[in-house]
Amino acid sequence: MKSWPASSARQGFRSSLYLLGLTYQGFGLLMLAFALLALGWGEDARGFLLGTVLGVGLGKALQGVGHAEAQPHRAEVFAAVALLWLLVPALGAIPYWISGGLDYLDALFEAVSGFTTTGATVLSDFGQFGKSLFLWRSFTQWMGGIGIVVLFLVVFPQLQVAGRQAFFAESTGVEKERLTPKLRHTAQAVLRVYLTLTTLAFLAYWWAGVPVFEALANALTTTPAGGFSPNPQSFAAYPLLAQWLGSLFMFLAGVNFLLQYRLFFGREVKPLFRDAEFRAYALLVLLAGLLLSLYLYTHQMYSLEASLRHAFFQVISIVTTTGFASVDFAQWVVPAQAILVLLMFVGGSAGSGAGGIKVVRWLLLFGLLRREITRTLHPRAVLPLRLGNRVVSEEALRQVSVFIFLYTLLFGFGTLTLALLEGSFVEAFTASAQAIGNIGPGLGTVGPMGSYAELHPVSKVVLIFQMWAGRIEILPVVLLFSPELWRRLR
Repeated sequence: MKSWPASSARQGFRSSLYLLGLTYQGFGLLMLAFALLALGWGEDARGFLLGTVLGVGLGKALQGVGHAEAQPHRAEVFAAVALLWLLVPALGAIPYWISGGLDYLDALFEAVSGFTTTGATVLSDFGQFGKSLFLWRSFTQWMGGIGIVVLFLVVFPQLQVAGRQAFFAESTGVEKERLTPKLRHTAQAVLRVYLTLTTLAFLAYWWAGVPVFEALANALTTTPAGGFSPNPQSFAAYPLLAQWLGSLFMFLAGVNFLLQYRLFFGREVKPLFRDAEFRAYALLVLLAGLLLSLYLYTHQMYSLEASLRHAFFQVISIVTTTGFASVDFAQWVVPAQAILVLLMFVGGSAGSGAGGIKVVRWLLLFGLLRREITRTLHPRAVLPLRLGNRVVSEEALRQVSVFIFLYTLLFGFGTLTLALLEGSFVEAFTASAQAIGNIGPGLGTVGPMGSYAELHPVSKVVLIFQMWAGRIEILPVVLLFSPELWRRLR
């Protein structure tokens, strides 16, 4: 195994500290803007002001310790990404703690759920938060969805080399398409799509009759496939047209942003429909939506229109890991719930706002299974695995297999722990599945109209860990527990 001198590893890690310092300063200044909003609305701004002081102060200290020119190796980059997605929510939790009346564990749960675009909430009384906190809550999901690293690629060109490594470290085991020769231009293309979809969602929701503030808050959490809503009833509180539009924008949130850039800004239709992952994603949504619609309608739960609307809304919401709800599906009969629970393990497209395992990984896993069955019958056959027109490398297949193994292991750990602590297998199973998949609602008391407020503190810690690991796709977190990494950094 190739290794580097410890001094080289420490120098590489200094660039990560520099990036974290800039990130903290950026969020400190953002909190200052939210403090001004809170003051303008006559709300408690102390949490945002404290976040500003800590963010800017700690950020400058970390920037001073770090080094902009140091070049990190792969291991340091993965570790830095893992720490970034934990330390930023630790800062972002302060407004919920100081101004929102939550204890720090609940505040951290809410912040991690926001930045990881999970959408699970500990809020049981939505009157506890003012507008500024709800807007901050939505904005954390919007930032988490685009990826802090991608934004810094655009804002801080001097971090392009280290940032490029961090961009690819956010998703492991799936080859990312590069739209342009320079990654910074690719990040700008993604950001352009992201901003466009967010703006269109806001205008569409407002036009459909959603109050302007709620339209903005929901738009900020639709594009990142987040699911936080300032309304305790989620989309069930809004007009039917808003629910149909929500289905459309959630579907787009689950499509690769680079393909959407080519479609909307390059007028290139063929790449979208030639993409194997998009075809599988669209077909899955269509078939699952029709199956659930048929079940809801034939069991006289809703009219035909309502059956189609609720079925497709919930299927898309779960597949894309958004977590909005048009109805309390925790009250549905078991077969209808079972369809949604199975979809929790799918995920959207790679390169989209969606979390979860991702459709492309399932395509590769099924392809690998088919190849091994064929190889059993024809042991000497040369059988390259293709995804569309591309041959998939054995390294990519190995990484996908490892990822799904770790995903299953962490899901099982969470389910067992929560079942022991909470005494309900259904709640433990669905809470664990939603946390690692960054989905939001489960079943039972943690359903779409419920909250995670009453869970045991240890259960909340486990779910925080799962949300964090699921957002950065597990491997960077595993690396933090590797003794080799810390030996190199000593």
